[in-house]
Amino acid sequence: MTTSDTRRLVTSSFDRTVLPNGLRILTSTFRHTNAVSIIFLFGAGSRYETPELAGASHLFEHLLFKGTPRRPTPRQISEVVEGVGGSLNAFTDREVTGYWCRLAQPHYREGIDLLADMALNSLFRDEDIDKEKQVVYEEIRASFDSPGARTSMLLDGLLWPDQTMGRDIAGSIESVGAISRDEMRKYLETQYVASNTVIAVAGNIEHEDVVEQLTELLGGLRDGEILPMYPFEDKIDGPRVALEHRPTEQAHLAFGLPGLSQDDSDRHALALMSVILGESMSSRLFEEIREKRGLAYDIHSGAQFYRDCGAFVVESGIDPARIDEAIPVILGELGKMRDGVTEEEWSQARELTKGRMMLRMEESRAVTSFLGIQELLRNKVESVDAVIAKIDAVTMDDIKRVANRIINPEKLVLAIVGPFEDSSRFEKPLKFD
Repeated sequence: MTTSDTRRLVTSSFDRTVLPNGLRILTSTFRHTNAVSIIFLFGAGSRYETPELAGASHLFEHLLFKGTPRRPTPRQISEVVEGVGGSLNAFTDREVTGYWCRLAQPHYREGIDLLADMALNSLFRDEDIDKEKQVVYEEIRASFDSPGARTSMLLDGLLWPDQTMGRDIAGSIESVGAISRDEMRKYLETQYVASNTVIAVAGNIEHEDVVEQLTELLGGLRDGEILPMYPFEDKIDGPRVALEHRPTEQAHLAFGLPGLSQDDSDRHALALMSVILGESMSSRLFEEIREKRGLAYDIHSGAQFYRDCGAFVVESGIDPARIDEAIPVILGELGKMRDGVTEEEWSQARELTKGRMMLRMEESRAVTSFLGIQELLRNKVESVDAVIAKIDAVTMDDIKRVANRIINPEKLVLAIVGPFEDSSRFEKPLKFD
């Protein structure tokens, strides 16, 4: 449908308008809440970076909070939202960077104005860049000092070796240190353009009011050709182990297998498989590892979905003295998934997944992410009802089939951080029997 110079698609759960410059606006109206959440999303992240610019997206995100001509200090930026009781923050991922705020309904227009000002008018002062690099260095060091975070980094490097997918999103101290102000300005000019921007707003608002304000603020935002995303390359040619010695009281371990992309037809089947294996207190891993054997306080699985690839991960913390007992048990449970699931497991996993989604959608911030990230990364938005219908359509045979598709011993990798010297002791047990 068209309305004057904008294109607008209306569904039962959200409204969508595309401005003439290509900027996309999505809203969802909640009459029962006094909260409004706003998110500005950009197609920017570590998958767009060369090795020399590793961490640029993350540093850029930090710098947008440092000041604009209208609000030249970080405090003047934060006070717009926090001064009326709201929350303001941002995140950088591999494929998307987001800036969000959540405010009481009477103040939401101030939040939209602030995020637009930050995105368009950041000052990028040399002193701010130098100071914020120091902050990022500390963030990187904190990740290295966390055994759990370090295990995840090692696992990414195993799953996606020698490519952007396997690199830490924050980059390294060396790569961040080398980024210049000119490169920051160039990043703004290439990634923060109209057709690479999605804005989602949810709460007690009117779609037309949001579009009117954003047209005034961002209707003149230039468009342009964005940097290409570096594609995924499958370089796993056999089981691999990465071990980092740390004198820790607990061994942190993470198993990984290549997963599925966000548009793969088996996505929802894999998600249900993960729920059955390790996403609840009634899951197979929790029952076997914690309840029956007392091997871990926490053990969980998870599926990650990206544009052209994905990952399936199992993570836990184990007493180093019992790790040789734990690894075969964990892998045994993974292997059993290929034999199929029970009707009770299948039914409970579907209801758990649907229930979590419906409860999450009660919160306006979750709605903005649900709408905005789909629009940005997939160029389409499935409603909650459509997703639930796909979950309901997953059969027991689908779960068995996707388990046999994913759980391949030749693609299994294991990352460990703990008090061990020799990784070879962990290579032989890497099988699902």
